[in-house]
Amino acid sequence: MTTYVRRQSLIQLLQKQPGSRVPELAHALEVSKGTIRNDLDALEAEGVLTRVHGGAVLKSKPVHFDISFGLRFQENAAAKRAIAREAAKLVSDGASILLDASTTIYYLSQQLAQCNRLRVLTNGIEVAKLLAKDPTSTVVLMGGIVNPEGSSVSGNFSEQVIRDLHVHKAFVSCSGFSLERGLTDVHFAEAQLKSKAIASAREIFALVDSSKIGVEDLTPFASVEQITHLYTDSGLSVEWAERLRSAGVTFTICSVD
Repeated sequence: MTTYVRRQSLIQLLQKQPGSRVPELAHALEVSKGTIRNDLDALEAEGVLTRVHGGAVLKSKPVHFDISFGLRFQENAAAKRAIAREAAKLVSDGASILLDASTTIYYLSQQLAQCNRLRVLTNGIEVAKLLAKDPTSTVVLMGGIVNPEGSSVSGNFSEQVIRDLHVHKAFVSCSGFSLERGLTDVHFAEAQLKSKAIASAREIFALVDSSKIGVEDLTPFASVEQITHLYTDSGLSVEWAERLRSAGVTFTICSVD
């Protein structure tokens, strides 16, 4: 059982049996009490539950994801969370922003949930659901073909919406970044959509955790010259930091707690 699947099972147990204590949860999932405590601490950090003496209490609406999205959400979580905290400082009430469907941008969306009157354009289903909870904000989910994993849409319908709208700031992530090819994505259709979305924005902010720096994936969607500012984490190597400076890339290294 993966960490993500175990934690989703833990949430389901707490839904069915509120007030369950650590020993009971450990027995039900056949893991150690230490593992359960670590899982509860991690879920509390994500805002899913509140730790109480001996156990935990779920918040009203715990987060559930498609398995594929959820597994990616767990990867390099601390780095993504640190990057999201810094990037969120760029967004104030009433901002007009474009967000992609990546898990890193979902972490950013969690930070933006405290903002009001946002105007959000996104192809991310999970991102749209989260930010639409604020009645003061307007969230436009770009129409198109729902991708197999069910967390994003892409295609010509989305591209038509982009052509008619202009946003102040675009926040995007990727599956790879290099100085030669810029931001790249493993999904061709999403890369094409991101490329057109970037053309509609005044400023482009790339949120790229250090595990993706130096990686080149299938399709490029933004060159280095198009990026206004790159946010990465403290796992970035000294060599890569120097390469970015030499290439004239403006970047911020975000400290991971």
